[in-house]
Amino acid sequence: MAVALETAPVPVGRTAASTRLLLGAAIASAPLWTVVSLAQAATREGFDLTMHPLSMLSNGSLGWLQIANFTLAGALAVAGAFGLRRVLRGTPGGSWIPGLILVHGAGMIAAGAFVMDPAAGFPSGTPLDTPAALSGHALGHMAAGTVSFSALIAACYVLGHHFSRNGRRGTAAASRVAGTALLLGNGWAMTGGQGGSLTLAVGAVTAMLWISLVAARCLRTV
Repeated sequence: MAVALETAPVPVGRTAASTRLLLGAAIASAPLWTVVSLAQAATREGFDLTMHPLSMLSNGSLGWLQIANFTLAGALAVAGAFGLRRVLRGTPGGSWIPGLILVHGAGMIAAGAFVMDPAAGFPSGTPLDTPAALSGHALGHMAAGTVSFSALIAACYVLGHHFSRNGRRGTAAASRVAGTALLLGNGWAMTGGQGGSLTLAVGAVTAMLWISLVAARCLRTV
């Protein structure tokens, strides 16, 4: 699917080069987070994506990998937001989209700083039941994740408005589908529904990769 955007002119020279660098950060954020997370999910002993959210990978002896993953991917998203601001300024949703991506990235960094509690048998040796009370850092992770996901969902919907105004109905629909995938996946996980961690992962990856795809299209206009 072609992703066509209405973009603002970007000055040539050093400004254009820095804009391309910032957009490259936005492009890299989602694939980095996805690949590192799923690689760990497939190889970490005791981890089951149908039971354990990807955030739980921040626990255990290799937990630093997921903490670094959240922090780096979030920082790339924050940098990418400034690139998107340059190319989308003055267009429909051009102020809201980069602002929401900035909040999303900052939320990811915070989610890396606050680690979920071990639970449901992960890491290996952890009791199978859920802790009766959440720790302060687990509550912080949930708050950061809520802010980050809410901003990402909103960004997908605002992009849907942007594409609709440009007459790109199919692309607008795809953007709204990406946001809805995360909205429903996160909602199901929050209710404790069976396989909720899997639906959350699918929704998060879908929405994040959509933003990367949009950033890649923006890069072609610089």
